[in-house]
Amino acid sequence: MKPIVSTLLFFTVFTGVLFADPIDKIAALLQQGQVHELVKQFSASVELSILDDEKVVSKAQAENMLSAFFTTNKPVSVKVIHRMNTNPNLLYAVIQLRTASGNFRISYSIKNTNGNQELTEMRIESEKDQ
Repeated sequence: MKPIVSTLLFFTVFTGVLFADPIDKIAALLQQGQVHELVKQFSASVELSILDDEKVVSKAQAENMLSAFFTTNKPVSVKVIHRMNTNPNLLYAVIQLRTASGNFRISYSIKNTNGNQELTEMRIESEKDQ
């Protein structure tokens, strides 16, 4: 009986990761600071804004910029505070990223391009005091 329970648990966890919502998948990668895995979700060129540095960059440039950001700002937690997912061809989210050195708001857009979900825009801003 135990092998059956273990197998069912494995498939439940595996399919949950495999079919995870793209918004939640990006948020989880940001929380873990998994820049290399995050960049795999990007389109060939991405509009990237980190604090006041805004550019259209390649995946490789985006990886370098995000690595520098996460080296200085180690993630502690994330919280999805807004999501727009009513159109399957365009998803949008805003998350709150808490880091060891401060809090940030990250917004990102995911577009469906030829059947692939690709992150096309990401903006990282310091969270404003409320």
